[in-house]
Amino acid sequence: MKIGFYPRLAADGIRKNRRMYLPFFLTCTGMVMMFYIIMYLGAGNVLDPMPGAATLRQMFALGSWVIAVFSAIFLFYTNSFLIRRRKKEFGLYNILGMGKRNIARILFWETGIVAVLSVTLGLIAGIAFSKFAELGLVNIMQGEVTYDFSVSWTAVIRSVQVFGVIFLLLLLNSVRQVRFASAISLLRSENAGEKPPRGNWLFGLLGVALLAGAYLLAATIQNPVAALMVFFLAVIMVIVGTYLLMISGSVLFCRLLQKKKNYYYRPNHFVSVSSLVYRMKRNGAGLASICVLATMVLVIISSTACLYFGEEDAIRSRYPRDINLEFQFDKLSDFSDEHTALLQNGILEELNGRGITPENACFYRCANLYGVVRGNTVEIDESLISEADVINSSYLFYFVSLSDYNAMMGTEETLNDGEALLCSYRTDFDSDVISFSNGESFRIKKKVHALTGSSNTAMDMLTSLMLVVPDLENSLEGIERIADFYGDRLLRMHWICIFDTGLDPDAQIALYQELSGVLTDPSCKERLGYTGVYISSQEFERDDFYGMFGCLFYLGIILSLVFLLAAVLIIYYKQISEGYEDQARFDIMQKVGMTKRDIRKSINSQLLTVFFLPLALAAVHICFAFPIVRKLLLMFNLSNVRLFAATTGISLAVFALFYTIVYRLTGNAYYKIVSDAREGR
Repeated sequence: MKIGFYPRLAADGIRKNRRMYLPFFLTCTGMVMMFYIIMYLGAGNVLDPMPGAATLRQMFALGSWVIAVFSAIFLFYTNSFLIRRRKKEFGLYNILGMGKRNIARILFWETGIVAVLSVTLGLIAGIAFSKFAELGLVNIMQGEVTYDFSVSWTAVIRSVQVFGVIFLLLLLNSVRQVRFASAISLLRSENAGEKPPRGNWLFGLLGVALLAGAYLLAATIQNPVAALMVFFLAVIMVIVGTYLLMISGSVLFCRLLQKKKNYYYRPNHFVSVSSLVYRMKRNGAGLASICVLATMVLVIISSTACLYFGEEDAIRSRYPRDINLEFQFDKLSDFSDEHTALLQNGILEELNGRGITPENACFYRCANLYGVVRGNTVEIDESLISEADVINSSYLFYFVSLSDYNAMMGTEETLNDGEALLCSYRTDFDSDVISFSNGESFRIKKKVHALTGSSNTAMDMLTSLMLVVPDLENSLEGIERIADFYGDRLLRMHWICIFDTGLDPDAQIALYQELSGVLTDPSCKERLGYTGVYISSQEFERDDFYGMFGCLFYLGIILSLVFLLAAVLIIYYKQISEGYEDQARFDIMQKVGMTKRDIRKSINSQLLTVFFLPLALAAVHICFAFPIVRKLLLMFNLSNVRLFAATTGISLAVFALFYTIVYRLTGNAYYKIVSDAREGR
């Protein structure tokens, strides 16, 4: 046999099936390009001058592995369409005397040609567009632009390694399918019908139950930490439930349509419904895959866009004033008016000495305690708290004195001994009494608003309750003495001082650095009587917020593009493969009088009957995911519900428009295949 016979045969097979291979090749190229760009941004020196560079590198490393794993799964899925299309050709080769080993050589060269070309062109495209990607990242993160061009050889080598392994696995899987199939089964592979899956009602009900359970978890979860733990469980339940519902539901739906005679026995409905029944398993799996990808795109892009466009809200929530000081004390007696007045005067002297008059200043005493709520009782003994309690029922309790609350809020509230005002954050507490396990108990007089300018609740991941008590020292005397296993007191005591400066950003950062040096000095601690201090500046922390949220938004865009590309390819292969399968049916229908106009109506009926179900179900998924994703956004100090609702709505509308356009274009490809069946004969 001549040298080059198998490569020429492989190249000829790719050329003849270019309608199937070209989208697969372009997708592989795009995946390689995306992977290189993410690796280039994470492994290169692009992130070096940016704040939080180490964290950003970890985020990009995670993003690169997400793309790698998804590429492997998705390319296996799409490669099944190619093999299904080629099996008839391989069966013919086998009947004509070509052995399975020879067919494996053809597959080797076909896979090698696609791998080399897609990886090479993907790396070229990745290198070419890497600078644009870098400029886009720097612009989003508001960094400094540089125009030096470089190539990351680490990213090149890693891209070749990852996709080399993926194509090797694709080759082994293709060879396996051909090796264990007879020549007859290969020839009939395209025309093999599928039996309806057994237990349709059972699988359908199980899918509905899983989705209902996931929706219930998403709608009822209150604790952001618990939401993080439950989120992944809910995602798995939604994915499995979607596949079960789509596969079984499509079967039941088509059967119901067939029983509806005035609908089924119409030219535009008869062919479309019959075609759906014929391939109900693959049809349901394909629709479920599109639905899952659509939901992933909507969740990722809406949440990351909300973080990016709401970063100012998050910064102001976490750092309510230009300068935020939190002084720590060892004992409740340090909360006396004389002691806090001494500390306040010391801060004002430092500021006045620099010619600064504080604006919008807030001063208040605060004690906080961790505990687990059981009914109206708070368990604070750590030895009696289980891991499940920590996830589901853990709270942070803040205690504020009545005098400070009235001063900050401009109110004239009054309390008797044993009474308290209650403010809940990220949760509800309906009991009239709250009791602590050590014996301390407070009767809730009424619920009030949270302290203006308080950043404590915003920075905490747990749900929290704030209790306004008549006097901190007397009200918390019993709790103060409780210590943990190591002897550390459970009650933390702070004096909060926050204010605006009226300075420009650079001057604010300079003041922050000066105060950090002064207030952390041991002599200052001894003079003003505090044990520690936490200092934060809105302007100093702004770059970190912009960097983290910008990086998340950028990764969200990249991953959304990858998932969109996958959804488009699934839709395309679904239409093309089904078009080839339906050629013979439409040919027969044209012979008995069906016109091309009737074919177009039948295709439109098929689109409207089933193919928009993934979009509708994805919209339902995103609506029920809204509460749990909103809880997760609280962990990033973002509580702007209207902004998240707006980004979700816009994302859904844009995706629906894009989805409609893609289906229209691929529907035209399907129409061309089935309507030209007679001309092609």
